[in-house]
Amino acid sequence: MKIYAAKDYNDLSRKAANIISAQIILKPDAILGLATGSTPVGAYKQLIAWYEEGDLDFSGIRSVNLDEYKGLSGEHDQSYRYFMNHNLFDHVNIDKENTNVPNGLAEDAEAECSRYNQVIRNLGGIDLQLLGIGGNGHIGFNEPCDVFEKGTHVVTLTEETRQSNARFFSSIDEVPTHALTMGIQNIMSAKKVLLLASGEAKSKALYDSCFGPVTPDVPASVLQLHNDVVVIADEAALAMIRENTHWEGSVYDN
Repeated sequence: MKIYAAKDYNDLSRKAANIISAQIILKPDAILGLATGSTPVGAYKQLIAWYEEGDLDFSGIRSVNLDEYKGLSGEHDQSYRYFMNHNLFDHVNIDKENTNVPNGLAEDAEAECSRYNQVIRNLGGIDLQLLGIGGNGHIGFNEPCDVFEKGTHVVTLTEETRQSNARFFSSIDEVPTHALTMGIQNIMSAKKVLLLASGEAKSKALYDSCFGPVTPDVPASVLQLHNDVVVIADEAALAMIRENTHWEGSVYDN
């Protein structure tokens, strides 16, 4: 695991976009695992800018998203399909037929999870999986629990996660209670994982994930077992790591 320090959110976003763009350039038909939430927005904006400058070509790229709210259609402005269209897909030359997000309106959610696992298998696996991290250490919507969930599954969102996401809705009552999410095995099967963390609220979760025990109580801690993980974090998110490891440089190779 390599940890790269970023000065601030803008620096984090540019560093993340550099890694993603390198994957696209080196493998024009790459399979990208994509994430939503506020953290990757800056990286997506940078990728769009480079595409508009003629430096990137998304025409051969295929993608799979981590998760989707159960009960929201892709047209709902808080769905993750809508998020991806608005923040990336509508602005680059990716074929939307090659982009995959779980169907939040599937009548049989378990069957949809099985279908999504098969989609990932049919693609041949994920080349680069982008992740954010929740304040409780969740990745995707894999919440703290007793075991690491393997494949795509339906999860009951914790109150902490719903409260964190309530800022995107008119009220907490509108925040869905369930989601469909890739499991830990899906994420760990990616060839490369890129984890982004921004803000003081992520500091403890990031420290526990990188330096604590591997436990499903901190889902992101499982990334310690992956052989190619890059973490990019701003100084606020690195606060506990700096304090407890006395690391003062810009790159930490753990």
